[in-house]
Amino acid sequence: MKDPGSHNHSDPVNAFILLGFPCPQEIQILLFSLFSVTYVLTLIGNLCIICSVWWTQHLHGPMYILLANFSFLEIWYVTSTVPNMLVNLLSGTNTISFSGCFLQFYFFFSMGTTETFFLSAMAFDRYLAICRPLHYPTIMTARRCCRLGACCWACGFSSFLLPVYLISKLPFCGPNTIDHFLCDPGPLLKLSCVPAPSTETVCAVVSSVLIFSTFLFITGSYALVIRAVLRVPSAEGRRKAFSTCGSHLAVVSLFYGSIMVMYVSPTAGNPAGVQKIVTLFYSVLTPLFNPLIYSLRNKEVKEALRKLFRITRFGQRHPLKS
Repeated sequence: MKDPGSHNHSDPVNAFILLGFPCPQEIQILLFSLFSVTYVLTLIGNLCIICSVWWTQHLHGPMYILLANFSFLEIWYVTSTVPNMLVNLLSGTNTISFSGCFLQFYFFFSMGTTETFFLSAMAFDRYLAICRPLHYPTIMTARRCCRLGACCWACGFSSFLLPVYLISKLPFCGPNTIDHFLCDPGPLLKLSCVPAPSTETVCAVVSSVLIFSTFLFITGSYALVIRAVLRVPSAEGRRKAFSTCGSHLAVVSLFYGSIMVMYVSPTAGNPAGVQKIVTLFYSVLTPLFNPLIYSLRNKEVKEALRKLFRITRFGQRHPLKS
């Protein structure tokens, strides 16, 4: 009998099967519960950051405008993959259409790229605030900050158009099973009927340029920040500055460390199990950690959250005062 997951090489593939996590039903239910809780906590954490910035007037500065954008991005970043993964964990089909697969591919990687640009913008903001404090109010105005945020969104959603287009034009004639829980370029390239070394090279080059350029910009910015902080005579001032830098660098390390493992090396070099674990880490866990590491350690944000909870409790509608 013909394997339902296979196709005749004359028939083009019009749908893919996401293998996901092949394991007993009891383990899949456990994974469903775990990922559901993680997803809900991620939404709540990032929504709290957005609402606290929106409702608190003294948080309407550039740093927090970028932070609110970052939290908004994280919400959609996890939403591009986790709901579909949760459905697949409970269903027996795990099928995704050809167009749906490439839409997920585009939005997931576009938002991931946008995240690298926002991390760079936030590093630049901290550099100006610490290394150029006298010029900071005139350089990083609210209007310029909004333009910077819009530029991050635009660049992020245009950077991966070429790789998505090139892979979508490859011939797929079977098999159609993707050994992953999302539509990733590595498994998709392996399913192509013909070798595509040029497309694989383009994907690797685009990923490497985006990852290394933003990573070097961030590390360069924080090297200058750390050098400036070390010159601060006050121990309390140094501690506060290092606390802010440390939170941001922790987020950068978590995110960049995992994506470098995945997308800087050639796609064929990562076993399927490693791909799933690493992708799960940066696509599901880091958006959960980011509000805790980067935002909720901030005293101003925590105070704004306390006031936000009072708003919710007593039904106030006016913006919070500082």
